[in-house]
Amino acid sequence: MEELYQAIEQKIKESGYPREISGEAVYDDICDQIDGKENGTYVLLSKFEDDVIFEYHITVMDQEFNLGILTMRLPEGIYAVNFDE
Repeated sequence: MEELYQAIEQKIKESGYPREISGEAVYDDICDQIDGKENGTYVLLSKFEDDVIFEYHITVMDQEFNLGILTMRLPEGIYAVNFDE
C-alpha cells in the first residue's frame, strides 16, 4: 500500500499543489466517501482541510474503485490531476 500512497502524493505534487499532502490521507478520504455506494460513477466533494475542497471523479466497482480526476480547490488556486494518464 505504501507504493500506492507514494504514487498518489507524487501525482498531486506534480500538479503544483502547494501544501503538504499525505497519499494515505487521500486514499482514506476516498474510502470514506465511497463506503456504501453502489457500483457507478460519482463526483464527490470533500472538505479535505478547512479551506481546501477535493473533488473526486470516481468509478466504484464491486471490490475496487478507479479515481479518474482529482480537482483540488484552495485559496492559492485550483489544481487537477488525471490519474488515468
